[in-house]
Amino acid sequence: MKKAGGTVRRTTPKRVTCEECFFRVNLLCALDLAEPCGTFRPSEAQLKPPQQLRFVFRQEQRTRAAWAFPSAEEQAALYA
Repeated sequence: MKKAGGTVRRTTPKRVTCEECFFRVNLLCALDLAEPCGTFRPSEAQLKPPQQLRFVFRQEQRTRAAWAFPSAEEQAALYA
């Protein structure tokens, strides 16, 4: 933040504690540490997975397959 004299005032980040962790608040933490661990998540954050993409079926454009097995009559004609 800037002060009136043009100098920049630095603010120190707020220190987090285990008591503010999502896992500790929801009784999901099994660790007994003096400081927050690497999995610390703020308790006010909503831990939701990101929204997945929707699967949309395309309309089939072709009415016939590009290649098909010969019919029984066509196979019989080949070996007759």
